[in-house]
Amino acid sequence: MKEISAALVKAQKEFAPALKTNTNPHFKSKYVGLDGCVEAVIDALNNNGIMLMQKNHPSDSGVAVETIFIHESGESISGGILTVPASKQDPQGYGSALTYARRYSLMAACGIAPEDDDGNAASKPVQKKKESINESRLNTAIQKIVDGQYSVVKLKENFELTADQLKLVNEVCGE
Repeated sequence: MKEISAALVKAQKEFAPALKTNTNPHFKSKYVGLDGCVEAVIDALNNNGIMLMQKNHPSDSGVAVETIFIHESGESISGGILTVPASKQDPQGYGSALTYARRYSLMAACGIAPEDDDGNAASKPVQKKKESINESRLNTAIQKIVDGQYSVVKLKENFELTADQLKLVNEVCGE
């Protein structure tokens, strides 16, 4: 496992982003297709002496795919078997499940994710909605700024100020 492990580390450093270039008309959303997943990793894998193989396995309810990396040294490593049920028991249903399984098996085995995926969005800080501020709260905030207990920056980050309120803050606080 020494040769393939070293080669996979080098390859992973070269992986490109998996770009969402396909559109799902039903959900009006973009997604990365199988071709985008392969494109993101295949050159880096091949440049480091690694062949990508995706092997099908028997499954009663759909398809099962195993992503395998084979190094030129003869060493290989498996990403495990991913089973995906077919939505319909016809060629289209199995074909769709196979494409889905290959795409997600490859992304999982390579440690890649589509650009701007929900996971990335969830990891971004939540933008707090600014609330309006009444005259009493504004005066209290201004007094705290003058006393050094609060800052103008925090006030502007947390509250939606009208033009008149902003002018007052700037005058009183010397901004």
